[in-house]
Amino acid sequence: MVRVGFRELLDRSSQESVNSAETAESAKSAKSAESVESVESADSASSADRSTDEHPATKGPSNSASPLSSRVRTWLERHALALTALCTAAVLVVMLYVPTGIVFVNAVLENGRPTLAHIAGVLTDPFYVGVLADVFADPLAIGEHLRSLAGWVSAISVSLTVAFSVPIPVVDGTVPIPWFALSVPPVRQGLFGFTAVQAALSTVASVAIGLPAAYILANYEFYGRRTLRSLTILPFVLPGIMVAVGFYAMFGRTGTLNSVLGAAGIGPFAFIETSPLAVVILAHAFYNAPLVARVTVAAWESVDVRAVETARSLGASKRRAFRDIVVPQLAPAVLTGALLTFIFTFMTFPIVLALGGLQLATVEVWIYDRIQNLDYADAATLAVLETMLSLGLTYAYLRYESARSGLSQAASAPPTEPLFPDLQTALSPRRLAIAGYGLLALVLFVGPIASLVVGSVTDGGGFTLRNYAFLLERQLGGEQYQALPWPAIRNSILFGLATLVVAVPMGVVISVLTVRAGRSGTLVDTLAMLPLAVSGVVFGIGLLQGLVFGLPLPGGWRLRVTGPIAIVVAHAVAAYPFVTRNVSPLLANLNSATVESARALGASRFRALLDIELPLVASGIVAGAAFAFAISIGEFSSTVILASGNGSYTMPVAVEHYLGRRSGPAIAMGTLLLAVTAASFVVIDRVGGRYEL
Repeated sequence: MVRVGFRELLDRSSQESVNSAETAESAKSAKSAESVESVESADSASSADRSTDEHPATKGPSNSASPLSSRVRTWLERHALALTALCTAAVLVVMLYVPTGIVFVNAVLENGRPTLAHIAGVLTDPFYVGVLADVFADPLAIGEHLRSLAGWVSAISVSLTVAFSVPIPVVDGTVPIPWFALSVPPVRQGLFGFTAVQAALSTVASVAIGLPAAYILANYEFYGRRTLRSLTILPFVLPGIMVAVGFYAMFGRTGTLNSVLGAAGIGPFAFIETSPLAVVILAHAFYNAPLVARVTVAAWESVDVRAVETARSLGASKRRAFRDIVVPQLAPAVLTGALLTFIFTFMTFPIVLALGGLQLATVEVWIYDRIQNLDYADAATLAVLETMLSLGLTYAYLRYESARSGLSQAASAPPTEPLFPDLQTALSPRRLAIAGYGLLALVLFVGPIASLVVGSVTDGGGFTLRNYAFLLERQLGGEQYQALPWPAIRNSILFGLATLVVAVPMGVVISVLTVRAGRSGTLVDTLAMLPLAVSGVVFGIGLLQGLVFGLPLPGGWRLRVTGPIAIVVAHAVAAYPFVTRNVSPLLANLNSATVESARALGASRFRALLDIELPLVASGIVAGAAFAFAISIGEFSSTVILASGNGSYTMPVAVEHYLGRRSGPAIAMGTLLLAVTAASFVVIDRVGGRYEL
């Protein structure tokens, strides 16, 4: 009873504090808007008067044109959201749904007739779904399935065994240490089962590694913090094959880690050969832990510190205030990172193919194998099932996100404290734990990247600049049909900036239209997240069969979309979900009364969004923009298809071209990719940070 009363008192006090601040902010915003409008009206009037005085002969036309332009401007402002939404829908239809549908139709059509035979064949094949094949083959035999499950559970046994022995030097003997051994009957996972297991393990590893980074970046101040925060997204731009090369250079038998251990008289160890799955999971964490950290940092910096202070003033301990106030506000962001990580690792392709091969084949790798063998029906069927599973997880998460909306508002960001202010603080357990985490991050994140950089300036004989000399020679004397370094760098940056211009408005508009639309909004939001759920291989094949070869139109015309515009739009389609997922949780937590007050004072929906909502979710927009730029810089599948033969290749495409001949120039080009994008991220964060609260 006392606990319930305390919680009610906390909620009431926090709500009163937030309401009073929101009322003041609404009044201030309304007053500011009225002032701006009055100033603009006065400026317009004085400008019109000056124009009339200076040009009396044009008095009539000027007066007639001014109301017309005013009406056009008013109409555009009132319909800006609807127009942007229509443009977004058109882009998605042409660049996403049509290409994807072209591939998916192979799963449900055979000789021009609808069929479910391909889907039924996959669902009843133990190779694909393991023990669930019997369930799909006879779903009504519930009793038999339950008996099989009970028999499997009854076969689980626990026994006492000797785990290891501890030597005793005094008596020259050992003491056995008993331990419980768990014996579980084997379960055939199937292709989907193994893919889900490795995705779950990769998600756990990514969240476990990413959350401490988010905690450090959001709560502590230290030299280089903003730069480090900007560079957390850097692994996202590396092509998968470059990550595989970096991990071989770091964890291989002759890699950097074994060289360091060898200097201490330890090793060498065959990390990749003996534990390929563990290395694949670490490679996935290399990609996705920064994603979890980035999303969580944006949410952590949006936590309302006034609610925490209110809880502390009512007697809550620091730990309980964190559990009851901060954790609920961080949960949507953490689950966003976990969901994206699971989907990405469920559809993993280049990492598994390079580090594990068909021995660790996932659904995506098998789709690639089926396409290589021209078995488009099976490939399309696997892609449909994979997409349905990903969209189902996305819909379940969005329902959760919708239920959690409105729990907080970022009125006052939490303060930061110096990380190592003095020696005594630096030796505290918490700071030592942070230092230990920094060492882990150094090995996992800096190690592969540093190994790539070192590999670009070394060969079997030691230090060399031969690889960079090759790039310079290629730039100065290469043919037009070859991949030249400078055009690749220029195109990557220009395409990245253009992607920001397209993807950020798309992501924000989808967030605005769906965040408070209830269940229908959740369904639309789920369909809008299709780029996250569609296989990259399938998307590339769809672009090739549809937009590159051309879509037939009435009158004998064909719609073909290639070149720079198509590349930018394809990148924007791949990137805008990251903007939406960063903005939606923050937008949902804003109090709708603020927007309603502005609307009541005469502001249009677009003006209320521009002047009130967007400034309050600026941190999410900046985080989403950084992700969008990273996706554009590192995108390979769509770029290599749409850029064929027109000189619109980017740095990842150039890396792939060089890698097909010699690894040295490819690693050097990958190093340039790292340098250029690292500088770009710092600039984006610094410029975008000016617009954050």
